[in-house]
Amino acid sequence: MSARALPVLATGVALLIAGCSGGGGDSAAGSNTAPPPASTSAVTSATPTSTPPATTATSAPAKAAGAVERFETYLHAVGNEDVTTACEIAAPAAKQAEDQGFGPCEQTLPISFKMFSAAQRRALQSATVDRSRITEGAKKVEIPAKAVQSSVKFTDGDLGDTVLELRGGQWYITD
Repeated sequence: MSARALPVLATGVALLIAGCSGGGGDSAAGSNTAPPPASTSAVTSATPTSTPPATTATSAPAKAAGAVERFETYLHAVGNEDVTTACEIAAPAAKQAEDQGFGPCEQTLPISFKMFSAAQRRALQSATVDRSRITEGAKKVEIPAKAVQSSVKFTDGDLGDTVLELRGGQWYITD
């Protein structure tokens, strides 16, 4: 698992997440740019956090679309080597990786960026997700590496599969 964890850390699909999952919890010690995934993070945000409850069948696709958009933002951040954005979206998974000894996201992610060729990073800047290949639930969306569409083909070893969970009204990469 750790051999796969490093590429996952750097990639947009779960880079820092897919291979690093290990059942880490929500520790109080977080990085300086990654907000805690707990509902307490909403208290510091100026953005309204009251999202309409998604209990109807029609609201689940909208929430899944939000997860896909958030993941695409993550992929683009990785392609642009935008550490702040990538670490914020991957905060829960990054915390798990840190708990497993990988170090803070802000330090490990830039190292991981170098594992991708320039062509791969450029491809991630405009990568999209094929929604027909994802598995979605009301609060959890699984995006396999094969769902990532770009000008360069990525393998499971490059990106890994990614899980996003809805926490405090926002989607985060958790695995």
